[in-house]
Amino acid sequence: MSHLILLFLMFLAPAFADGASQKSTQDLCSNDVSHKRQKRDWIWNQMHIKEEIDTPLPHHVGKITSSVRNNNAKYIIEGEYANTIFKVEETSGDVYAFERLDREKKAEYELTALIIDRTNNRSLERPSKFIIKVYDINDNAPVFVQKVFNGSVPEMSPVGTSVTKVTAVDADDPTVSGHATVTYEVTTGGEYFTIDDSG
Repeated sequence: MSHLILLFLMFLAPAFADGASQKSTQDLCSNDVSHKRQKRDWIWNQMHIKEEIDTPLPHHVGKITSSVRNNNAKYIIEGEYANTIFKVEETSGDVYAFERLDREKKAEYELTALIIDRTNNRSLERPSKFIIKVYDINDNAPVFVQKVFNGSVPEMSPVGTSVTKVTAVDADDPTVSGHATVTYEVTTGGEYFTIDDSG
């Protein structure tokens, strides 16, 4: 009888050991999960601002926001014209332009967003690049590509004979409907000549 009990215990011992091992593994896994760093992300829409805004400076451009939750967090921007033309409100992440922008001079600016702990200047999030695009307004008049266009036509030519071609260009954004469209008009001599939209 004692042999049977001993044999029974020998079979049960590995099962208990295996159960304890599984529990230990589960405990380790749950500890790993609780100590894993949560993924954080920068959150913003693409930033843009119209050129030549005539309201008082500064002009609000957009907002950089991180999902980091830290009472000591401070936003910083670096890069093209950071802290000169563009500045960020360090607690809210609101970005402002302190100059009127001209798209024809520069159409976009690349900057980097950072969030740090103000008590020790340690980074709380990986830096992230972003672009501020300057939207076009129709603020440029077309300009002829040369001062004088010479043309000639033989006498007695039929109506509709081509005399010359003129060309003007507009510095506004051609991707914005109508901003860079050029049309032509004869202001003197209209009784003899006409011009179409191709010049």
